[in-house]
Amino acid sequence: MDILLLLVGLGLILGGANFLTDGSAAVAQRFRVPEFIIGLTIVAVGTSMPELVVSVLSAAAGNSDVAIGNVVGSNIFNVFVILGICALIRPLVLTKENIRRDIPFGMAASLVLLAVTSDRLVCAGATDRIGRPDGIVMLALYIGLMWYMIRTTKRQRSIPGATTGMNVPVSGAALKNGAQHAEGTKKPIALWLAGVMIAGGLAGLVFGGEMFLKSATAIARTLGISESVIAITLVAGGTSLPELASSVVSLLKGKAEMALGNVIGSNIANILLILGISATIHPLTMGGITLTDILVVVLSSLLLFMAAFTFRSKKLDRWEGAIFLAIYIAYIWYLVR
Repeated sequence: MDILLLLVGLGLILGGANFLTDGSAAVAQRFRVPEFIIGLTIVAVGTSMPELVVSVLSAAAGNSDVAIGNVVGSNIFNVFVILGICALIRPLVLTKENIRRDIPFGMAASLVLLAVTSDRLVCAGATDRIGRPDGIVMLALYIGLMWYMIRTTKRQRSIPGATTGMNVPVSGAALKNGAQHAEGTKKPIALWLAGVMIAGGLAGLVFGGEMFLKSATAIARTLGISESVIAITLVAGGTSLPELASSVVSLLKGKAEMALGNVIGSNIANILLILGISATIHPLTMGGITLTDILVVVLSSLLLFMAAFTFRSKKLDRWEGAIFLAIYIAYIWYLVR
């Protein structure tokens, strides 16, 4: 029965990702909003809902291991697995804004996580924890960061002839939309229908993710896997399936910027928004989550930044995607060995 629920949940996730991507792209086209911003906000926060639900409920129940492990594992999964798979399918182009602003912000968020979970490095004998003041500061940082990124992107787009470093005028989605407009064969999706698609897609992602999570966790416990490993691997991987599905679907539809924005936005939201809310509700102690796990999160954001300056500059190539996947496999082996 658990295996059946696992498959049904996966089907809901894939279907929801498809509806969410199409609906979000329609909203972006209707209001002339950059696809990256849609990926950074609507798609990123929407697909982070499973993490939010799991972490908040875990924090309220006093299960700090699951709350923190879910976010840590999800961020590691997002970079090493999702971007790794996307790069294997099609090399991801990194724009100037990605390199100068977006990826560094993601790295800064991972450093914030390292800072708030390293109390023992500051004060000997202290317990590593994310307290309520930390949570409030993280929420404030998230709100300020989203405001800044949206404001700067819109300002750059308002400059005549500016491409904002996001390649929107020459993206696959733009070419596709332009071709459809020239042919007159397809009409823009009505705004109300786009809203229904987004809502339905999010519902499929959330309920499908929850169904997948419960069945996967039940299978893991049957096999005797520990709670801490479940949190970082199965719980994190299960709640990250919406990001995986929506990113791959976005990439296949020629919307690489939405896929990249989804991952970066989700990682920032996981740390600053989700852990911020969770810690505000109930202070979180590290428990079974180690400094090594946090450092792997920092490593993932650092390697993503470094990928922009390798042999084929400003691209995440297939071989780099393969390395990302290999690092994730090695990390999972380290956890379960």
